[in-house]
Amino acid sequence: MGFQIGGTTLDFLVLAILRQKDEYGYTLTQKVQLILEVSESSIYPALKRLQKNGMLSSYDSPFQGRNRRYYKITTLGLEALEMYSLEWNDYKNKMDELLKGEFKDEKL
Repeated sequence: MGFQIGGTTLDFLVLAILRQKDEYGYTLTQKVQLILEVSESSIYPALKRLQKNGMLSSYDSPFQGRNRRYYKITTLGLEALEMYSLEWNDYKNKMDELLKGEFKDEKL
């Protein structure tokens, strides 16, 4: 059983992986799949969306007679990753409180 994920979660994960180092599509897919149950066909549209929004750039590099397309996080991508990280920590803390029976719903 896995949790359903949205595009934002996938974007967050891709940006977090690429913050560590540039990756080409196949290895990036493998790393994402270690964390989320997601099809390869979901990852490439996310990469294109992130590129279109200026959060990623790409470049080709030859490898064994073929070109590999590598993805690199941009400054805008790093800024988005920071925002996603803050939002994730808030969400995670609330879920942890809820699961421990410590959630405070005083605002309701």
